[in-house]
Amino acid sequence: MRYFLVLFITFLSLSAKAQQTEIVDFTSVYAELDLRTNQSHQVVASVDYTFDILKSTDSIYLDAKGVMVDYSSLNSKTIKVYNDGNKLWVKSEFKPSKNNKLKLHYKVNPKKAMYFVDKATSYQIWTQGQGKYTSHWLPSIDDMNDKIVFDLSIAADKGYQVIANGVHNGELSQKEANLWFYKMQKPMSSYLVALAIGKYDKQVVTSKSGIPIELYYYPEDSLKVEPTYRYTIQLFDFLEDEIGVPYPWQNYKQVPVKDFLYSGMENTSCTIFSDDFMVDDISFVDKNYVNINAHELAHQWFGDLVTETSGTHHWLQEGFATYYALLAERDVFGDDYYYWRLYEYAQELITQENAGEGTKLLDPKSSSTTFYKKGAWVLHMLKEKVGEQAFKKAIKNYLEAYAFKNVETNNFIVEVEKASGKDLTVFVNTWLLSKTLPYDAMIRHLRSESDAVNGYLQIDCEVYASKCSEYLTSYLFDNSKIKVVSQMPNKIQAKDFENSVKVRQAIAQYVRKIPLALQSEYESLLQDESYTTIEAALYNLWANFPRKRQLYLEQTKAVYGFNNYNVRILWLVLAMVTPEYKPNNTEAFYNELVQYTDYKNSFTLRQNAFEALASLNLFNEKALVNLIQASTHHNWRFKSFAKQLLELLSENEKYKSIISNLQDNQKQ
Repeated sequence: MRYFLVLFITFLSLSAKAQQTEIVDFTSVYAELDLRTNQSHQVVASVDYTFDILKSTDSIYLDAKGVMVDYSSLNSKTIKVYNDGNKLWVKSEFKPSKNNKLKLHYKVNPKKAMYFVDKATSYQIWTQGQGKYTSHWLPSIDDMNDKIVFDLSIAADKGYQVIANGVHNGELSQKEANLWFYKMQKPMSSYLVALAIGKYDKQVVTSKSGIPIELYYYPEDSLKVEPTYRYTIQLFDFLEDEIGVPYPWQNYKQVPVKDFLYSGMENTSCTIFSDDFMVDDISFVDKNYVNINAHELAHQWFGDLVTETSGTHHWLQEGFATYYALLAERDVFGDDYYYWRLYEYAQELITQENAGEGTKLLDPKSSSTTFYKKGAWVLHMLKEKVGEQAFKKAIKNYLEAYAFKNVETNNFIVEVEKASGKDLTVFVNTWLLSKTLPYDAMIRHLRSESDAVNGYLQIDCEVYASKCSEYLTSYLFDNSKIKVVSQMPNKIQAKDFENSVKVRQAIAQYVRKIPLALQSEYESLLQDESYTTIEAALYNLWANFPRKRQLYLEQTKAVYGFNNYNVRILWLVLAMVTPEYKPNNTEAFYNELVQYTDYKNSFTLRQNAFEALASLNLFNEKALVNLIQASTHHNWRFKSFAKQLLELLSENEKYKSIISNLQDNQKQ
């Protein structure tokens, strides 16, 4: 019997069609999920599926990774499902029919797509389906061409907030938990199903069109709400007006989470983003949420409402979201900002091409730089070619024609050709099908459209040194002044400090050898409202004026900086290596630095602390234990960093045996 099942499952796997959507259409999913902490990072669930059979078949499947099913029924009759490790197979004599019902009871410990994360005094559970697949915690269809209406019922510990797609449709208070209900009205691809559980408060604002926008935050971050979500209503209203199609979902939610895999993710009606972007007023200057806010919101139309058929057409999501986010930022920050960002995109793209890594836009293996940045440029130039009126008409027709459906690039191009009456064959060949970047055309366009970019490109302080000395006190674009500072850092004068925060920041970063005549002006940088400026200025002042080190440390002892504590980490290192500064506190400074490596802190803070300890070559056993733990972290960038550092330390005789013993103890 066991041999027969193995053969049967193998046969099903080999005969599965790439597009099951030709055979079966899953129309709705109602999932009851138990995510209380007593489940030990396990999902216990009961799920009801409704589906239509389109063609006669002897089997259908659901994608499901590591799922253990303990009960299943088909149209109210118990049936056995077969699990090959990746898919759950249902075998029956299926005939074309409507509203079939499949029920599953299962357990699973997700290895991906759902993450259980500890915070200092609480925990979080959150999901990330794109690129990881929802099927790791909810049997579903990984093929994004099958769009389904998902409703969720989630049991969570009391005192915790549950956020998911759709409208919060009530709660049921139970003895040890609360049951939260979320309901969707329209279908979506399964990678967009999302939930987040944690300790949150929220503010609710309303768009001009009446859409409720829920802004979540940690209770301790109440002062960060305004700078983090600044311009949210303006961005929302602008995108609705610019796109010309009403926001397609019932409401919109934004939820920060700890140690997220990316900057943000556009789950349908529920963006989840890294809490590293929860910022205060000073952080806003250098690192804010505005672009991510606009980008993930634009995805609610481009990606969620209308979805690519395959990776070949990924730019229809990322290029569009990048472009419309940039348009929304233009509405906030102005034309100079808009064209400067396009210039930056062009530089990233030509750098990629010069490295031999350029690809055509319709290559499914293209880089994010190509899908995002080149995609945005394509739309910018396409609007220039066909005119704004025709472009907007095409966008509206495209979204309305393919709402809640899947698309290929040609679907969009056809709409633009119809709206404009122009043949786009040459444009498509040049911008979408060619590996060669039309860089010269991009730069010519920027020069003709933007005085700010044109002025920047004309600056050459090696040739025009006398003129450059005057630029910093002129009305030039800030980025032009920053270019001047980078090209002639040894020519900075006292009057040049009378500039914007961004230009002063450039002075802090490029002027590392500080003339005595500029000491007073340079010290004023420690008062700037920029944590990047303070960090650079503190180090450079400390290095240049040893006799005043204690004064600089006293002046900045209460400054922590970004969420990665960039200023505080530097301050601790400098305090420890300044013998005359509070020598009795050196051990306390070191212990504080080690404490920042603990797993309950964000990975950005931990990485900063690990790097500081590496620079000092001062790892104790606690820090090494935390580094070993970091080498298994779910965020692949941080995990990779930790593994590399661990390998480096393992080659050091000072740490080699300690690390080996700690790793052996963890295996036992």
